[in-house]
Amino acid sequence: MDAGSDDRMIIGFDGDDTLWHNENVLWSAEQKFHDVLLHYLPAEELSHRLYETEMRNLSLFGYGAKGFVLSMIETAIDVTDGRIAVADIQKLVGFLKDIVAHPLHLIGEAARVVETLSQSNRLILISKGELFHQENKIASSGLAKFFSGIEIVSEKDQGVYQRILTRHTIRPDNFVMVGNSLRSDIDPVLKLGAHAIHIPYEITWRHEHLSPIEGEAPRYFLRETIAEVPQTVSAIEGLPRTGD
Repeated sequence: MDAGSDDRMIIGFDGDDTLWHNENVLWSAEQKFHDVLLHYLPAEELSHRLYETEMRNLSLFGYGAKGFVLSMIETAIDVTDGRIAVADIQKLVGFLKDIVAHPLHLIGEAARVVETLSQSNRLILISKGELFHQENKIASSGLAKFFSGIEIVSEKDQGVYQRILTRHTIRPDNFVMVGNSLRSDIDPVLKLGAHAIHIPYEITWRHEHLSPIEGEAPRYFLRETIAEVPQTVSAIEGLPRTGD
């Protein structure tokens, strides 16, 4: 059966923490942020203050390393009442450079899975974050050649996914999204009537937390590793579709 057959699912893949590691790099930067400011507040309170700042700034800076570190700098100024040393501000700026320059590492069998599925299915990469950084990560991954479409978006909600499906002429019941975030990768596509394969990452940013989806949800599939995706896609392709 060829990749163009209506019986083949079109597969969307998330990038960060689904195909390659990302949150562990940000987590490491946050621990260094704590080290700079621990003589002002304990780590737990610093994390709380930083998250509050990130949420206030999300509509201004969007997602990504730049907004993360700008929120670090603002938080540092706030918790020190403006007394933070210039040298410490320089350390925080250095964290941004470290994050952006950090070598990209694929997760598990991501490369094999993507290459294998691309031989029989149409794949679309849907990645959220700052354009320049995401483009660099996609290029570094070596996976771009396996995708028929690449979408870098500033948000992942139901409306964004609907526009992507419309642009690529995809029926929701013929689409499955693979990702680590319930909020960004799973819940929005399920609400559209599509399928979703959830592969939790070892660390999840609190903003991406969402109440667990009931295991009996017919289009939701919880898996432990990306290696399980091909078999799961095959199982989904055997299910009846509303468009049939």
